[in-house]
Amino acid sequence: MQIRDLPYSDPGDPDVRSGPRFLYWLGRNQLAGQLKALSWGLLHQLGIAGLPVTVGLAVQAVIDRSGGRLALAGGLIVALGVLIAVGDTMLHRAAVTNWITAAARVQQLLARKTAELGSALTRRVAAGEVVAVSTGDVEKIGWFVEALSRFAAAATALVGICVWLAFYLPSLGLMVAISMPVLALAVLPLLPRATRRADEQREKAGKATELASDTVAGLRVLRGIGGEELFLGRYRRASQEVRGAAVRSARMWALISAVQVLLPGILLISLVWYGATLARDGRIDVGQLVTVYSAVTLMLFPLRHFEEIAMAYSFSRPSAQRAVRVLSLRRSAREATVKGVTPSGDLYDPATGLMAPRGQFTAVVCGDPDEAGRLAERLGGHAETGEEDTEASAKAPSVLLGGVALDEIPLDAARAAVLVQDKDPVLLSGTLQELLDIPASGLVTAETALEAAQCGDVLSALAQASTDNGGDPMRTRITERGRSLSGGQRQRLALARSLVTDPEALVLDEPTSAVDSHTEARVAAGIAKLRRGRTTVAFASSPLLLDAADRVVLVHEGTVVAVGTHRDLLRTEPRYRAVVTRETDEAAAASVLNGVGDVPAMKSTQEIEERA
Repeated sequence: MQIRDLPYSDPGDPDVRSGPRFLYWLGRNQLAGQLKALSWGLLHQLGIAGLPVTVGLAVQAVIDRSGGRLALAGGLIVALGVLIAVGDTMLHRAAVTNWITAAARVQQLLARKTAELGSALTRRVAAGEVVAVSTGDVEKIGWFVEALSRFAAAATALVGICVWLAFYLPSLGLMVAISMPVLALAVLPLLPRATRRADEQREKAGKATELASDTVAGLRVLRGIGGEELFLGRYRRASQEVRGAAVRSARMWALISAVQVLLPGILLISLVWYGATLARDGRIDVGQLVTVYSAVTLMLFPLRHFEEIAMAYSFSRPSAQRAVRVLSLRRSAREATVKGVTPSGDLYDPATGLMAPRGQFTAVVCGDPDEAGRLAERLGGHAETGEEDTEASAKAPSVLLGGVALDEIPLDAARAAVLVQDKDPVLLSGTLQELLDIPASGLVTAETALEAAQCGDVLSALAQASTDNGGDPMRTRITERGRSLSGGQRQRLALARSLVTDPEALVLDEPTSAVDSHTEARVAAGIAKLRRGRTTVAFASSPLLLDAADRVVLVHEGTVVAVGTHRDLLRTEPRYRAVVTRETDEAAAASVLNGVGDVPAMKSTQEIEERA
């Protein structure tokens, strides 16, 4: 896999049983890249390993006053220099390719999981953690994959040099061969503690970041109640805890680095002292001593890869564990069993009894906004994915579209059939044309959708902000999350995007909560006109939008209790009137005492219609 071939057509099915298993799966899927990096690494290490031999030949040639052998040694040193340069360059290219392709694979897996779960993802995992996994953790995982091949090449070179020294000069070679495993494994007892301290630092840093994000998000409220100093003190304490954890972690890694310097230094001193004794007694040549000394000195370079791979693994293992936590989430407890189905028809939720007939504009009123949000997600087939909801999700009946369960059809078919726009839709940065260039039926143009969503003032504002595209609002860039627009403008653009998609069933959660009443009336009429003949469900409590709907459904405590038009329900249903007109409990009780009938709770829309 080359960088130019990214993204992957299929990133694969990861092993999410544990962090180490995920790292193993990732390395196994990049075996070709690892072998390529290993080959270049061995070439690089071979060049380095050859230098001591040529240096020893050159020293011995000078001692023997042999110009021919000195020239030969010089030529070999030049050749080895070229070999080292080529091997190092290609090793770097191959290793970085492994890093980038591994990170891209993980990012694609995370993006696929995010698209699969939708908003249900953030109910199980904090949004900040998802961002951290897809940025910093992805880099750490890629670092381990990249370092693996270089470590393998270094370990192979060390073993080869030790074996060669043992045969070349047993008196010193055996000493080196015995010492090298000790040097390589000396830091292993320190790694668990270093890993724990690094994990503690990351955990405290994550909590401090979360606290900072929450403080910034609620800064306006904090200023209103005078709570800035309170939260500032909390962040200071959290920041100091992060600093202390970072210092403790750095001390441990400094100790590991010191061990990596101290033990090789002891080996070199011992080697020089013992070798000089042998050379003085005439048992070895000076050239042989220089060869062994040079070999051991150069062996310290590949030896550093042992420390690097230990650090890379200690940092990537918890990162891989966090990635596994996200990737192991499942859309539903039930598996998709129906293949090749494109459902259409009435949208029905057996759990609440909510029925949205095909081709009609149905408005839903819930007294609890959180309940409305959960019901909107259910209608889109977004099942709860938290551990505490697994059993409940397995028992809860799936929403039906045309009699077909949404969680029993392929995910792409379910998403194409039912689109849910939540109350806080996100606008990605880019031009308005790019915002509306999305998979759609092709029956609704961007101009028609923008007109239905009453985006005329938005287009005018974008045209005025345009400086380099001739005043074309469609080519004007929208900043990240639409921050350059007002809340009402962002909401209407998001609505236009949903209308362009033109799904079989469109579910809107408070689509006009951020606009004024005059605009709201026009938006409601635009939705009703554009979606005529298509199934539309809008969760709202605004009389202007409710009056534009074909039918209105009242959901109370998770059950449909009334169905009718907006005006009929105002006359006959006190609970509906209390939600829509913000009527007080005392007024609602007086209405009941005055003879306004209370519709008894029923389990489904069909039952209510039969009673009617």
